[in-house]
Amino acid sequence: MNSDKPRHSFHPAARLLTYRLGTQGRRNAFSRRFRRASLFKEFLLSDSGVSSFCPSPSIAGRRTKSGLVIRRSVFWPAVLFILLCVGLASVFPNSMARLFSSAQDFIAAKLSWFYILAVAIILCAMTLIAVSRFGSIRLGPDHARPAFSLPVWFAMLFSTGMGIGIMFFGIAEPVMHFLAPPEGEAQTVAAARSALETTFFHWGLHAWAIYAAVGLMLAYFGFRRGLPLTLRSALYPLIGERIYGPIGDAADVFAVTGTVFGVATSLGFGVLQINSGLGYLFGVSTSTSLQMALIFGISALSALSAASGLNRGIKFLSEANLILAVLLLALVFAVGPTAELLKHFVENTGIYLSGLITKTFTLYAYEPQNTEWLGGWTLQYWGWWISWSPFVGLFIAQISRGRTIREFLAGVLLIPAGFTLLWMTAFGNSAIDLIMSGTGSALAVAVSNDVSTALYKFFEYLPGTPYLCAIGMGMVIVFFVTSADSGAFVSDTIASGGARRTPPAQRVFWAMLPAACAAVLLKAGGLQALQTMTLVSALPFAAVLLTSLCGLLRSLRYDDMRRQTRRSTVTSSAASGLRDDWRERLRTIVTYPTERDVRKWFDRTIVPALEDISTEFEKASLAARVVRRDDAVALTVVYPEVPDFLYEVRLRHYESPETTPESDQSAFSRAEVFLREGSRDYDLMGWSREQIIHDVLDQYEKHLTFLRAVNAPSVAT
Repeated sequence: MNSDKPRHSFHPAARLLTYRLGTQGRRNAFSRRFRRASLFKEFLLSDSGVSSFCPSPSIAGRRTKSGLVIRRSVFWPAVLFILLCVGLASVFPNSMARLFSSAQDFIAAKLSWFYILAVAIILCAMTLIAVSRFGSIRLGPDHARPAFSLPVWFAMLFSTGMGIGIMFFGIAEPVMHFLAPPEGEAQTVAAARSALETTFFHWGLHAWAIYAAVGLMLAYFGFRRGLPLTLRSALYPLIGERIYGPIGDAADVFAVTGTVFGVATSLGFGVLQINSGLGYLFGVSTSTSLQMALIFGISALSALSAASGLNRGIKFLSEANLILAVLLLALVFAVGPTAELLKHFVENTGIYLSGLITKTFTLYAYEPQNTEWLGGWTLQYWGWWISWSPFVGLFIAQISRGRTIREFLAGVLLIPAGFTLLWMTAFGNSAIDLIMSGTGSALAVAVSNDVSTALYKFFEYLPGTPYLCAIGMGMVIVFFVTSADSGAFVSDTIASGGARRTPPAQRVFWAMLPAACAAVLLKAGGLQALQTMTLVSALPFAAVLLTSLCGLLRSLRYDDMRRQTRRSTVTSSAASGLRDDWRERLRTIVTYPTERDVRKWFDRTIVPALEDISTEFEKASLAARVVRRDDAVALTVVYPEVPDFLYEVRLRHYESPETTPESDQSAFSRAEVFLREGSRDYDLMGWSREQIIHDVLDQYEKHLTFLRAVNAPSVAT
């Protein structure tokens, strides 16, 4: 007998012996190469968490005696740090403001180049990923689909990202650049053109690229790789499994505190605009007590929204916000010079895009007299967007599961930015035109003295002023509520370790904590110090963000490589001619089995087939196991140093299509194949044992092909 002949050749599983790692010496060499590989590469090769049979380590918090679900190593440090910072800022407001202002001035003078370069790299990376082949990768398993429709998704993006900002600065910023441009003469046609270009630059693609980068990393590593949906997951390419330890906890504490401080400072400064609106409409005087009452009133509404959950209160308020924004925008276009405003929008967009590269890298290195302007405007915005990105990015990630990367980036970059630019044109150009015509001198004075009154002063020049002011103030309130409830939802998610269900009281706590901080600091005069500290914290996070971005790109490369190997290797047995009886195949196709039929097929054919091939894997010196549960069965081949192979069959239910012959059956079931990356979208009903075994081997061959492909550089060296 030929000793080279494979063992067990009588069984189809003998094919695996030609694709196994070979002799024991070759297997050990392969393992040694993977041991020499970095931890990061090992992570890239894995698809942890997609399958329920291979869950990732959990960081979910534990339920306390009081019923709260918290991760103690995140919750308590975050709360104590927040209280400490608020206490220092309220007791020593001037000293803390000077300290952080000095740090901010140092950053503007010495590290402005880093901020500018970092944001430029982020925008370029997001653009390249969107147009590359990586864009077809789905944020989740391959079978995942979005939970929210495009309009709802956009509404939630817009309301959380910067909805309140456009109400505050939609008029103020263009007018301020028009009155005091960084270059050229003020209050000229060139100044007007430059004012809108600069405003577009600060509120356009760069801001949303920062949000998109953080959101993409969290959504990809969380939904595609099965890591916790918290900020720590963005650090996996840097520190590996240590994200489950103190370093990961510290990252989540940073995210929680940044979220609370960001919401608190926004509430503190935003109530000024609401107070101004009440004063304009009802003659209410400005007072600290009224502002604190407004803070707690808004926070109470946000608490109710957060307690109701993502799919109810937050969704409803986001939709309401968008409707109000579209209504107000339409009214301004309708009562203003509609044709002129549309011409302005088209030209402003062209000016913005044509000068995008130049503006991106402008540091005024040859005009040092403008360095102060750069630090007071562009760097302030970049720092603010970066400091807010953990909060906004995590929220965007949570509402984006199931979308492709290209759909995600196109939506996050283009839709909110486009609407924001249209808004800035309608309000900013209208205000500048009033000032240039000589009729809006009072508007210029109002902007110079108090930007919180700019919106209401602008409405004085339009018909129906009281109604417009009422709508505007209502929008400000709703925008604040949606920002605060999103912040509460994100803080609760992180502090609970990504727990899916937490008590409503817990979300109420995270909604009221920023309110308490804002009220205390508003009373003590320490709000400015807290805001400056938040902006300073953006510097180290920008460095972490750039490094994590490199890890994301490498992970996407390996993910794409896996997909390519599955397409290029042998096709499934369903298409390879193994099913010789075409009549039987036709009967299978036109039959819509019930759940009972599929369960019988599981017991009769699928499970025995997987057990047979598991036995053959073990004879081939490979560790294999079959795990059965009520609605699924999985075969896993375990390796000591390389990623495991998983072949899973799940019972799934579908509505019967309209082509189904007339019957009373409204639904049918399938025995659907899943690999680590998700559903393969084909059914094993009607397949024989031999056909199923051949299909397993097909997928196993593809798995080994992928391992050899990603390890090719190591082999070459």
